[in-house]
Amino acid sequence: MRLSVLVCAVVALCAAPGSVSGADRSCGDLRQFYTGKGFTLEGVPLTEISGDHLRMCPQGSTCCTSTMEENLASMSAQETEGLIREAGRSLQATFNSLHRSFDTYFTELHGRSERSLQEVLSSLGPLYSQNTRLFTQLYTDLRQYYRGSALNLDENLSEFWSQLLERTFKASAPMEVNLSEDYLECVAKQQETLRPFGDIPRDMKAKVIRSFVTARSFVQGLLVSADVVKKVSQVSLAEECSKALMKLVYCPHCHGLASVLPCSNYCSNVMKGCLANQADLDPVWQGLINTMIQVASSFSTEPSLDVVLSSIPMRIYEAVHYLQENMDTFTAKMFQTCGTPGEPGTGSPTAHKQKKQSGSLTALEYKPSPTAGLRLEIQVSDLSSKLREMRQYWVQLPIALCKKLAAESNSQDNCWNGITKARYLPGVMGDGLANQINNPEVDLDITKPIMKIRQQIMQLKIMSNRLKDALEGNDVDFQDASEDISGSGSGMCLSGQCARSRPGLYAYSPETKPVGGAPTVCISVSNLLLLLPFTILLLQR
Repeated sequence: MRLSVLVCAVVALCAAPGSVSGADRSCGDLRQFYTGKGFTLEGVPLTEISGDHLRMCPQGSTCCTSTMEENLASMSAQETEGLIREAGRSLQATFNSLHRSFDTYFTELHGRSERSLQEVLSSLGPLYSQNTRLFTQLYTDLRQYYRGSALNLDENLSEFWSQLLERTFKASAPMEVNLSEDYLECVAKQQETLRPFGDIPRDMKAKVIRSFVTARSFVQGLLVSADVVKKVSQVSLAEECSKALMKLVYCPHCHGLASVLPCSNYCSNVMKGCLANQADLDPVWQGLINTMIQVASSFSTEPSLDVVLSSIPMRIYEAVHYLQENMDTFTAKMFQTCGTPGEPGTGSPTAHKQKKQSGSLTALEYKPSPTAGLRLEIQVSDLSSKLREMRQYWVQLPIALCKKLAAESNSQDNCWNGITKARYLPGVMGDGLANQINNPEVDLDITKPIMKIRQQIMQLKIMSNRLKDALEGNDVDFQDASEDISGSGSGMCLSGQCARSRPGLYAYSPETKPVGGAPTVCISVSNLLLLLPFTILLLQR
């Protein structure tokens, strides 16, 4: 009987964490490890002591004091936060690389189109040479819009065609005809109704707006995504997580099991609990990434992005040529609408027909090179593949962290399970805050989400909706982005041109707004008291 009790006692001692020879076991390895982490040896035991004081680690024989446990808990949280920030910086770098790549491509495409203006439009003669500012301003407006300026692209394009009509009509009229500013203004207003340029302005406007809206929304999506990653990666870990990380990472050291790595499922539960709020980004994040992939794919949909931008000068040339060919018909309609302009000594003016230059460009002759199309395909393919890789980032983050901390899958019987060296039995929790209600490793209040992360979830939703609007060809006003989430500071404008504040709806409080022309009557109580005796005397009479 005594022998069996003795055997049981020996077995129990062997099963206890780190127990070899009771209090005689040296703490030399831990002392060396502890100083390697930057701590002093003050108060560190030379041999094992009782672990009754431990609050995070199992209460067996240990080389850790309460102070050491707290220090290592703080260290484990800092190191894990460092790993999270490192992963976040890597993802930010990918977004920034994608942004630089697409921005460079789009800017070069825009620049080549602008540089081809002279080549394509020089055949228009004085109409181009005397109005170069009108054409270059169009490209300036397009560039500013892409960079985030609060321009109304539809209005700007309409204004361009109206001004071009006015100047083309003026250049085509005989020298002796007196065209007043009022008359030219009337001419410009006929751009939409009489359609002097045919269907070209309407067709070009639809394609240009679609291309620039999607391009601008796409680069904004990349910037917003990188900003969300940065802000979420900087969120500090909760105290409950710090305790769980201490138990996961450094409690084995305290119990003489420094070489034993945590079980992978055990690590997964700790990380899923610590990053539960971050995992709630996943559905909205995946939705945004999927929409961005759709937007990227739209760049190569006919008419492709490179074709639209490269053909702008040619479309302008074709529009002017169409008007010049039909100037007599347009002039007759103009006289019916705006009247006949004053002309000394002659009757109605006749339209001046420009001679067509031989060898002038045609739409078929002016197309982007095959190389440009190939570059766009490569650009879209690279964007789409890299975006797909980051689609599940937030739910894969716990797995990525555990790959650096936990044991291999073939060592699950010889790993640290939070108590000793043995298999970890509990199942792995799901992703997100709601699924942590029964997490055995991290005690979380699932009714109290981290508000900073909730704000970033809302930013992702807003950006996703804007990208969907862009896919439909709807213009997107980015200047209001900072007002969607108070204090979010998402920085939606690329060039600092967005409005920073809005004027108040009222110049003064509506309750005290004076009516124009009405005198302000203000009678104080003291004045009423002075008038009271005179009123009584009058009544007595």
